[in-house]
Amino acid sequence: MSYSPPITEQRFVLDHVVDIADLSKAERFEAATPDMVDAILEGAGALASGEYAPLNRVGDTVGAKWTPDGVTMPDGFKAAYDAFVEGGWSTLAAPAEHGGQGLPFSLATVVMEDLGTANMGFSLVNMLNAGAIEAIVHHGSAEQHAAWLPRLVTGEWTGTMNLTEPQAGSDVGALRTTATPAGDGSWRISGTKIFITYGEHDLADNIVHLVLARTPDAPAGTKGISLFLVPKFRLNDAGEPAERNGVACLSIEHKLGIHASPTCVMGFGEGGECHGWLIGEEGGGMRAMFTMMNHARLNVGLQGVQIAERATQAAVDYARGRVQSARAGKPVAIVEHPDVRRMLIRMKALTQGARALVYYAAGQLDRATLGDAHARARAELLVPLAKAWGTDVGCEVASIGVQVHGGMGFVEETGAAQHYRDARIAPIYEGTNGIQAADLIGRKMSMNGGDVFRRLLDDIRAEGVPELAALSERVDVAARYLTGNEADADDRLAGSYPFLTMLSVLTAGWLMARQGKAVEAAEGDPAFLAMKRVAVRFFLERIVPEAEGLLAAATAGAAGLYAVDAEVLAA
Repeated sequence: MSYSPPITEQRFVLDHVVDIADLSKAERFEAATPDMVDAILEGAGALASGEYAPLNRVGDTVGAKWTPDGVTMPDGFKAAYDAFVEGGWSTLAAPAEHGGQGLPFSLATVVMEDLGTANMGFSLVNMLNAGAIEAIVHHGSAEQHAAWLPRLVTGEWTGTMNLTEPQAGSDVGALRTTATPAGDGSWRISGTKIFITYGEHDLADNIVHLVLARTPDAPAGTKGISLFLVPKFRLNDAGEPAERNGVACLSIEHKLGIHASPTCVMGFGEGGECHGWLIGEEGGGMRAMFTMMNHARLNVGLQGVQIAERATQAAVDYARGRVQSARAGKPVAIVEHPDVRRMLIRMKALTQGARALVYYAAGQLDRATLGDAHARARAELLVPLAKAWGTDVGCEVASIGVQVHGGMGFVEETGAAQHYRDARIAPIYEGTNGIQAADLIGRKMSMNGGDVFRRLLDDIRAEGVPELAALSERVDVAARYLTGNEADADDRLAGSYPFLTMLSVLTAGWLMARQGKAVEAAEGDPAFLAMKRVAVRFFLERIVPEAEGLLAAATAGAAGLYAVDAEVLAA
C-alpha cells in the first residue's frame, strides 16, 4: 500500500502542541513562517511518498548485501538518497554557521516522521547522521567543525554511533576498544563494535564513525571512556576523501526486520592503521556520546509513531475494502463491525497520542536552545517517556494491524507483517525500554529535587481535564512511593516500567485533551476534525483508565519477583 503523509494532522500538532508560531517569534527561528512550515510539510511528504515509500518492499525483501568490498544497497536507494541530499532536507535543523538552515528541531521531526513512515529501515541513515552532527557541534574542535560538519550537514557524508561490543552489550563501561596516541595529534584505534547501524553502505562518499574507546591507563568503567572521530576515508590536504582508513565492515546481521538497514560488525585496525581524532576531552566520551544518544532516543520514539502511522493507514485501507460476513442481514466491509472499529480507532488514538508526546518533547528541546532552562529540564524528563512509550505504541499498533488484516496479515503480501517485524527493534536499541524506565526513576525523577516532575504534574492538573484526575492522583501516589524511603533500589526498578507507562499516558492524555479543545474552535477539513474528536475521546475514556490500573504494579515492590531462585525459573 502507498503512503499518504498525514499533513493536516502534523500541522495541527505543530500548531496546538508545539506552538510553532510562538517559536517563530524568536530570532533564531524567524524563518519558520507559516508559508515555510507548509512548504516543508508538503515537500517532505512528497519526497517520502514519491521516493522512499516505493522502496519499502524491496528494502525488506532484498535488503542490504555484504560483500568483501563493502555493503551494497538495493536498486533505487542511491537515487532516493541523492534526492534527499539535493533537496537540502538534511540541513533543516542544523546550525546556520555550519551550513544548516537553523530551523526548529520540531519541524525537522516532521520530516523524519515522513521518511521513516515511508521506509523505516532506509530512514535510519538520516536519523544517525543527525545525531552525529549534534555530537560534533557540541563537543568537536573548530578544526573538526570545519573539516567534517559541512558535508555531514548536507548529507553528502553520513555519521554513525559506535558503542556496543560483543562482550559488553548495554554495559558500555565494559568496552575494550583502545585508542593509542600516535604522537601527531591523531590516535590509533583498535577493536570491534557490533550493531552499528549504517556502519557501511554505498550511499555516500564517506562515513564518519564516532567511536567510544579507552586510552592508555584510563580508569575502569565509563569514566575511562573517550570519544573519537574515525572516518572511512582520511582526508587529503584539500579536505577530500582520499586514503582508506583501517576500518572495515566484517559482516552484517540477519535480522527480524529493518532489512534495508545494514546492521554492521565493525573492525577497527583491520587491514591497516586506523586513525582517529579525539572529540572533546580525554575521559569525556560518555558526556559527548549522550548528546548524540538523547537525540537518537527521541528519534527512536518517533519511529514508534512512524510504524504506527503506516500500520494504521494499511489497516484502515484494508478494512474499508474487505467485505466479509453479515451485519444487519447483509454483507458489509469489515470496517462496519464493532470490534474492527474498536481496533482501528485504538490505532488512531495511540498513534496520535504518541505523536503529540514526541512532538512536544521536540518543541521543548527547541525552547531549550533559546535559553529556557525549564524547557531543557522538561525535555530531559520527557525523553525516556517518548522513547519507551512511543516504541511500545508502535509495537502494539503494528500488532493490531496484523489482527485487522486477519489471515492476510500473517502472510507477507499485504505488508502488515513487515510493520510488525520492523517495529520490534525500536524498544530495544538506543537503550532498552527497561533502561529508559530505570533512567526515569533513577535520575530524571530526582532532577532539581523532584521539581521538574512536580512542575509537569502541576501543569497537567492546572488544565482541569476531568478524565485525567484519577490517573494524575495515581501517578502522584506511585511517584511518592518510588522516590521515597519506603522503596529500596530493587523496588524502584520493579515498579519503574509500569510507572513510566502511567506517566506517559497521563502526559499524552493532557496533550490530546489540549487538541480536543482546539478542535472546537478550528476550521478546516470536516473529516479530519471529526476523526480528531473521536481519537481524543477514545484516548481519554478508554486508554487513560487502563493506565490507572497500573498503580498496583508500580507499587508492588520487588519481593514477588525474587520469590524463587533463578534456577527455579527453568522449572
